[in-house]
Amino acid sequence: MVYMRFTFGKRVINNMQLGFVRRFLLILVGIGVLAGCAETKLVMHSAKRIMGPSDPEPNEKLPTEYKIGKPYQIAGVWYYPQEDFEYDETGIASWYGAKFHGRRTANGEVYDMNTLTSAHRTLPMPSFVRVTNLENGRSLILRVNDRGPFARGRIIDISRRGAQLLGFQKQGTARVRVQVLADRTRALKARIRNQTDLAKVGSPITVDRLPKAKVQSQALPPPGDSESDTQIASLPTVQQQPTLPTPSVPVDPMAEKEFDLSGKVTQAGKVNTQIYIQAGAFSLFDNASRVRARLAPLGDVKLSQVLINGKDLYRVRVGPLASVTQADQLLMAVAEAGYKNAKIIVD
Repeated sequence: MVYMRFTFGKRVINNMQLGFVRRFLLILVGIGVLAGCAETKLVMHSAKRIMGPSDPEPNEKLPTEYKIGKPYQIAGVWYYPQEDFEYDETGIASWYGAKFHGRRTANGEVYDMNTLTSAHRTLPMPSFVRVTNLENGRSLILRVNDRGPFARGRIIDISRRGAQLLGFQKQGTARVRVQVLADRTRALKARIRNQTDLAKVGSPITVDRLPKAKVQSQALPPPGDSESDTQIASLPTVQQQPTLPTPSVPVDPMAEKEFDLSGKVTQAGKVNTQIYIQAGAFSLFDNASRVRARLAPLGDVKLSQVLINGKDLYRVRVGPLASVTQADQLLMAVAEAGYKNAKIIVD
């Protein structure tokens, strides 16, 4: 056996000790490599958490924009979206479900047929409406997040869940009354606008490091010394400011519940209604009279004078009609006669 010695400075190390040192160094290197791999795996895992396609998209359910929209035309009919906090209309409701489930709505949300939402042609998105089924007295609050329906003779399209709760899923349509919930819609609008403004200015503000406050100190003689008494007496008197009452901020009960649609159904009495086709409302009697004569072959045409927004108008209607199916057929005939803005009225 060859016995070798190595001299490092004043220390002498034999070959056995050198082998031990080598093995110790290899162990240290191995630990470093493993630590590096573990750290690399942690970074890769974090990157997958951030970049992974399986993560849900932000704001998938909550609207981030209050949208009214510009006028648009569908099948030759113009629609004019607007804020109408006095909106109150009766007509025919329909519902939509699996065919559109998972698709984007008009305001960018993902349509879920199991939630309490609805589509309206002109109301802002989002807004809240109370829909009452006049045939059974059930009413429910829904959120408008889509445009439609574009089938003639429908005033609102309701999610499948909404139709189930209102009791007309099987029959497909119902005579309804739709009323906008003005206060709740305004509260939701204000909150969305405030969040948007905060996002634009980059709030909250963050800084890397706060500056250190400058503090000046002064040594004072111990208490009881005449000099200290003189110094203390010469200090300015600090007057305590009176405590001001905290201003009372009114709490909006809808501020935290604008998306909380509990699905509570209100039950009222059934309302007896009739279905008509309204060709239009005219400011001149002669114009209304000519329309009545032109539509006379289609059925019983009625001309009546009504006061709307302080103006006298002459309304031309055909009916009453026995069913929604009959109303749909007659509505098509009136539209083909030249009155494209004709609509189904439930009265």
